[in-house]
Amino acid sequence: MLLALLGVTASAPGAQAQAPTDSTIQRRIDRVVRALLVETPLTGRYSTATLMQRMRYYHTPGVSIAVINRSRLEWARGFGVREAGAGDSVTDRTLFQAASISKPIFAMAVMRLAQERRLDLAQDVNTYLQSWKVPPSEGWQPLVTLRQLLSHSAGMTVHGFPGYLRSETLPTLLQALDGEGPANTPPVRVNLLPGTQLRYSGGGTAVAQQLVVDVLGRPFPEIMRDVVLQPVGMANSTYQQPLPDSLARYAATAHPWKARPVEGKWHVYPEMAAAGLWTTASDLARAGIEMQRALTGDTSRLLSPEIAQEMLTPQPALQGQIGLGFFLEGEGDSTRFHHSGWNEGFVARMTVYRKGGYGAVVMMNSNEGADMLSEIMRAIAREYEWPGYVEERPPSRALPASVLRRYLGRYASAAGLRFLVREEAGTLLLSHGRGRPAALAPVAPDSFAMPALNATVSFTADKRRRITALLLEQEGSTIVAKREGP
Repeated sequence: MLLALLGVTASAPGAQAQAPTDSTIQRRIDRVVRALLVETPLTGRYSTATLMQRMRYYHTPGVSIAVINRSRLEWARGFGVREAGAGDSVTDRTLFQAASISKPIFAMAVMRLAQERRLDLAQDVNTYLQSWKVPPSEGWQPLVTLRQLLSHSAGMTVHGFPGYLRSETLPTLLQALDGEGPANTPPVRVNLLPGTQLRYSGGGTAVAQQLVVDVLGRPFPEIMRDVVLQPVGMANSTYQQPLPDSLARYAATAHPWKARPVEGKWHVYPEMAAAGLWTTASDLARAGIEMQRALTGDTSRLLSPEIAQEMLTPQPALQGQIGLGFFLEGEGDSTRFHHSGWNEGFVARMTVYRKGGYGAVVMMNSNEGADMLSEIMRAIAREYEWPGYVEERPPSRALPASVLRRYLGRYASAAGLRFLVREEAGTLLLSHGRGRPAALAPVAPDSFAMPALNATVSFTADKRRRITALLLEQEGSTIVAKREGP
């Protein structure tokens, strides 16, 4: 009862670990919302602020958060209101536009269809498309595959879609693909060699939407409902555009800037696979949990471990940044898959770990609040001790005076920049020109951070371990200064 009143949901206990108590969950929620981690000018250093303070700062009326722990939905909660100046509170069942997070959920549908051998990721999409074809360019016919469309490597144009006012005439998807009125975006075309580089393309996702509709011969929202949303348990989600009146009463209002509602409350997106999902943070968390379970073969209702692994495998020639639908980051235990979204008046972020059962989803009804997505995610990451997520400065190490003396002296670069390294009260100090000296904090052998700056200093030595030069690194630039003497 307590959690229901708070708008918090917790899943049933798992077989391997006891579920947290209601009071434990509430304390974790309190610590998250009381200490968002706000960036400072110094990398790895953060100030703290409450969620409500940051919502006021960013003119963001409503926020919805869902947290995954041990591959379970541990809690979900809404904050603020659905529309600025109105009284309806955001709850864990308030609908938000997922924006571009629509894409990886759609990708899960494509992967299930591929698993069922109804689609081939390597086949030329023009063999599936019936009502539209990828057109030739200057007499050359590009060969585009579903794998390329899902990994944004098909060389297709149109980054994203701005949507339409609810009062406007909507284009069909075919009109959007060809840039014909009343579409408000250019034609979707190939103008880069497919399969050679990453270029984000909502237009490519729209092509994949048309392909799925042509193959299955059913309305797209119905396909997504039956192939992904219902099997995963995303009961408060739909790709229907426009949003039916029966669901509109649960929806948050879009606020692009300064907490001013958009005309008509929100935009409509006929490009449903790319931007059309209405959902909750809880439902997106369920999709993330489904992926985690699929990877381990633990009662996934959607994908086999092999297909889930393929979906989250870095695609060749794309610098390891993206799989099929999800972007990828981290290494080892910190490896995670993620996606963000930005529609008119809505932003969202979904981050899920491959190992450890960690993850979270944050949604809000304000574009101005986009930076707060990271602040909330960092607070969750610190509370739940996510590996490798929060960038923090390494702890300083104490060094004896005999070691510090190795680095003392004067240094000069080829360009004439001169530095002095001296020691005072057990601390190394670096000065340049007439400037005041800045402290150096040892973090590794011959390597020092500068706590007051976004800079590091390392020293090189000869075979006899005598210091020969210092390297000052800041903002991607390295200055080499050779030692001149003590």
